[in-house]
Amino acid sequence: MPFIDLQLGHPVPLETRQLLARRATEIIVRRLLKREDVTAVRVTHHAPEAWCIGGNPISPALCPVHGEIFITAGTNDAAQKTACIADLHALLTELLGPLPEASYLIVKELPATDWGYAGRTQAARRDATR
Repeated sequence: MPFIDLQLGHPVPLETRQLLARRATEIIVRRLLKREDVTAVRVTHHAPEAWCIGGNPISPALCPVHGEIFITAGTNDAAQKTACIADLHALLTELLGPLPEASYLIVKELPATDWGYAGRTQAARRDATR
């Protein structure tokens, strides 16, 4: 809670991936009010030739991004999610340079019964605090 999966259009140095993970975590904590200690970030890349936009191969100079942010359904409102996506896009642009318009950040809301961490669902955690 939450999990962020960022897929980049070309390799970037380890230091950049680590900085991206740290700063993405800060955005999630600030914008979605999530706990830092259980926020996980994975930054991977796919070779530029694996990407197409508009049915056409991308230019090697472009770095498209596909990012998914997994959170528990109903824990954030539309304004919080909008601000989070805007901040993450700004961070990606700052660290990677201009992004193709078809770079997507997606917030996926999962039912509390369908995911968790440390062997307990989010629903079980919620029920234990009642």
